[in-house]
Amino acid sequence: MNGARPEVVTLCGSTRFYDAFQQANYDLTMQGKIVLSVGFYPHAKAEHGHGEGVGHDSAEKVALDELHKRKIDMSDRVLVLNVGGYIGDSTRSEIEHAHRVGVPVDYLESGGPS
Repeated sequence: MNGARPEVVTLCGSTRFYDAFQQANYDLTMQGKIVLSVGFYPHAKAEHGHGEGVGHDSAEKVALDELHKRKIDMSDRVLVLNVGGYIGDSTRSEIEHAHRVGVPVDYLESGGPS
């Protein structure tokens, strides 16, 4: 490395896509990127899930969504893990935030919103 800071990439997407998050984290890390991701996977299968009590309308969910937007603020780029084309409300909000603060957004699968 030449001393320059590595690119910082934040992963966004539904936490039900645990395997996609793990694969993207691995791939980007092996490319020398700094990866920011979700803290836990409440919608993943039971063997991966944490924080199962965090519901869509809970104060914790709102706080975690805001925390993830702060990760986007620190990023050079966002990678949306739109497995099967799926983009939920939280992810859509994160994409809108990235656009608002000028952070480029890429998609795992083609056909993501512009």
